[in-house]
Amino acid sequence: MEIPKQLRYTKEHEWARIDEDGTALIGVTEYAVEELGDVVFLELPEVGDEVSQGATFGTVESVKAVAELYAPLTGEVTERNEDLLEAPETLNEGPYEEGWLIRISIDNADEVDELMSADEYQAYLETLD
Repeated sequence: MEIPKQLRYTKEHEWARIDEDGTALIGVTEYAVEELGDVVFLELPEVGDEVSQGATFGTVESVKAVAELYAPLTGEVTERNEDLLEAPETLNEGPYEEGWLIRISIDNADEVDELMSADEYQAYLETLD
């Protein structure tokens, strides 16, 4: 299972890529996608909406279940992956590339320190088995 080193992770299996411009690209991990199975529908916030760390910001529906999405950071949605909304199955093909969900402007950079590193996330996954 792929766990990219440059990303930060939550216990709810979301990831965040922190960019130099003060924004974060957000998605769900390969582990989450494997647990969900074939994704058939996504609900994401609109550009301009606010998301709060730890709060739900959307849902992902698969053939197995509906799961809530939790924001790893607080901020304003500056972009959402419209291509993914039209073809949600893309999430199964690449959750770290074309399967990203939203981009936010980060309100509180200190929240980044609360997220897990790739190594910490790997160790966390090992406790779930």
